[in-house]
Amino acid sequence: MSYTALYRKFRPDCFEDVKGQDHIVTTLKNQILADRIGHAYLLCGTRGTGKTTIAKLFAKAVNCEHPKEDGSPCNQCRSCLAVQSGASVNVIEIDAASNNGVDNIREIREEVQYSPTEGRFKVYIIDEVHMLSIGAFNALLKTLEEPPSYVIFILATTEAHKIPITILSRCQRYDFKRISISTITSRLMELMEIEQINVEEKAIRYIAKAADGSFRDALSLLDQCLAFYMNQDLTYEKVLEVLGAVDIEVFSRLLQKIIADDTLGCIRLLEELIVAGRELGQFTVDFTWYMRNLLLVQTAEEVEDVLDVSAESRMRLEEEAKLIDPEVLMRYIRIFSELTGQIKYSSQKRVLIEIALIKLTRPAMETNYDSILNRLSIIEKKLEEGIAVTAQSKLVEVSVKEKLNKQEELEKKELQKAVPEEVQRAVDAMPQVIQKLPAPMAVYLKTARFQAGGENRLLVVVMDEVAEGFLNKQEKREQLEEVLSNQTGKKIQVDIKLICEEDERKHIFLTAQKNIGIDIQEEI
Repeated sequence: MSYTALYRKFRPDCFEDVKGQDHIVTTLKNQILADRIGHAYLLCGTRGTGKTTIAKLFAKAVNCEHPKEDGSPCNQCRSCLAVQSGASVNVIEIDAASNNGVDNIREIREEVQYSPTEGRFKVYIIDEVHMLSIGAFNALLKTLEEPPSYVIFILATTEAHKIPITILSRCQRYDFKRISISTITSRLMELMEIEQINVEEKAIRYIAKAADGSFRDALSLLDQCLAFYMNQDLTYEKVLEVLGAVDIEVFSRLLQKIIADDTLGCIRLLEELIVAGRELGQFTVDFTWYMRNLLLVQTAEEVEDVLDVSAESRMRLEEEAKLIDPEVLMRYIRIFSELTGQIKYSSQKRVLIEIALIKLTRPAMETNYDSILNRLSIIEKKLEEGIAVTAQSKLVEVSVKEKLNKQEELEKKELQKAVPEEVQRAVDAMPQVIQKLPAPMAVYLKTARFQAGGENRLLVVVMDEVAEGFLNKQEKREQLEEVLSNQTGKKIQVDIKLICEEDERKHIFLTAQKNIGIDIQEEI
């Protein structure tokens, strides 16, 4: 008899066995019990969270001849057995990735006209529905809008944002959550008892963490580990060996070398991991999460629920968190987070990791703010411990502190008031200033007039009361003053004025005189 993969062997055949999606299971069971079954359902969520499983369970339950008291299928009647074996004519599974054309949907439209030969409902399960073409979605739309009473559509997708809103609005939408590490761990332990295989809980927990919320991925990884160590007990060390993962003890050693500025030690430790066959991309992700856990331990209380580590590991994290300042740790996380994005498509992963480790152990190579703070904290720590600091290091500390103080002084220093000539230059530059402002402020200012109004005042003359009411709010004036200050480097006060009829007439005369160069006398 051929071997059946674990994720197929242990696919739930009743609602009770579905783990981590209680909010969806309860709703669907209540609909079945109350006989309030909808005509279209949209199941959204990441891979391996139970979308197809629940779709098949629901299809069995609505056609079951002897359903259980909680709405689950009996799995013994002719209808349930037919669905389970894939021979049911009432449950039609369609892969939209390979059947995404208009003709495929037209076939469905023709088929739904015929009522089921046995059972109550015809159920169409369309997997990866976001892969349908625009034409196919349009062909499906009419059937979804007015389907026969005996037809149920169950659409499953990992990318709900690609589905047209016209389809979304006609379906009951259910969002599947990522399954928690503790839920996956407890379920895998149950299955290993059924299989009569001895496993360490620590090993299963690591597999659950590597699955990233996907129960199917967890079963596939477990299958891989069991196949490698056939007929042997599965231990934590064996799981690390198969998955190419790095133990938390290695992370601890690496962090201590980084804190000690031991660049060569870090490179040698990386060499050990490479020789041991560890996957470098997974290493960067895991080390980033290790530092993230350290930061949470430092900055938050009662973090047990978000750490997803054992009590022993948490105690170790608490001890190691005392060795490093949060600001320095945030710099480490920033560098490795950037590295995670770079390493994904790189052919020189080792080189990139070595550069990142050198940055961590040699903060003087970087000139950004958090690197400067890192250097200061190192020098201050040495002074506190009575370690001799070279004159050059002291000069660096003094220089860095002076730069930081000067920066703070410049930020606190109040801008000088603008003189009339500078205000006039600001008036001339208003078209460029308006482009930097958000709507609706920019819209109102496009029709306004600007003129120098004194020593450091810029007068904004608006045409209507709506604009005047909006722009004369204190926060809006301050926003405009800030943009002008950034543009000119001087403090300019903004006054908003609503134009009156006399002002408008004077403006017309002055503009005309300026354009034609002749004095114009106004007749009264």
